[in-house]
Amino acid sequence: MKKIAVDAMGGDHAPQAIIEGVNRAIATYSDIVIRLYGDEEKIRPLLKDSDRVEIVHTTEKIHSDDEPVRSIRKKKDASMVLAAHAVKDGEVDAMLSAGNTGALLAAGIFIVGRIKNIERPGLMSSIPTANGLGFDMLDLGANAENSAKQLHQYAILGSFYAQHVRGLQTPRIGLLNNGTEASKGDPIRKAAYDLLSNDASIHFVGNVEARELLNGVADVVVTDGFTGNAVLKTMEGTAISLLGQLKTAIEGGGLRSKLGYLFLRKSFRSLKQSMDYSEAGGAVLFGLKAPVVKAHGSSDDSAIFNAIRQVRLMLETDVVQKSVDYFQTEGDE
Repeated sequence: MKKIAVDAMGGDHAPQAIIEGVNRAIATYSDIVIRLYGDEEKIRPLLKDSDRVEIVHTTEKIHSDDEPVRSIRKKKDASMVLAAHAVKDGEVDAMLSAGNTGALLAAGIFIVGRIKNIERPGLMSSIPTANGLGFDMLDLGANAENSAKQLHQYAILGSFYAQHVRGLQTPRIGLLNNGTEASKGDPIRKAAYDLLSNDASIHFVGNVEARELLNGVADVVVTDGFTGNAVLKTMEGTAISLLGQLKTAIEGGGLRSKLGYLFLRKSFRSLKQSMDYSEAGGAVLFGLKAPVVKAHGSSDDSAIFNAIRQVRLMLETDVVQKSVDYFQTEGDE
């Protein structure tokens, strides 16, 4: 059995969306046990009966505006903190939260702990592309700055994930830059390019530009956390804006536009689904000793279900332990 800790009190729609997602996951997968951390009085009425769901009662939670490091140190009985300690102590195999991102990063680093020889864990998410295959990108905001060595480590971690979780035999690794030429970029990007080019264990395809990301130019894209976070939010905002403008154009286009929509409705739904990042699950804080996954704060039950599915797959493929073994060996050489 795979045992997953879930912060039932984190997120905009907690605990309802969290519990509904858990109910779906328990009904779908017979090989998982969920341990919920949160207010039992609020959780119990929403939970379908199952002998594979446990509740650890606590009324303390970390709020979205709490200072991350201070909150995990002072709120020792917060649902997120208790879940992280359960991972550290080996009581559960992984954890999921839709709560305060900074606090989860801090809990992951200071409680769960880094993989030996990993300098800084990175936040990685799978992002949809036009061809439907998607790509993984990290760092998406765990760090404001990164060194060339850290970008190299992200490439290795991302390659492990793409191979073992997404099933890609030889994932293509791209370095996000302001041009495709090897000479482009600042000193950090140039140094990272050299490290990636000389690593025979990964399939490095060179620099990639932001405008090509959604065309499937690479399977894994590495960048510093500041840039990655800005690019991710730009893509999310653009997708939402385009869909909104399309809806406004149809509604304001008169009878002809509305009739046209009726014929194209299935195509529009397919388009919307292909742009939905929540279908791929949550963002993985990669570089820790166990899977720690961050679901979006506005996650509904479907997003929570997909995040649990993602955690289950990570445990099934043992991708984190493979990463631990690799970097342990590298450090001993």
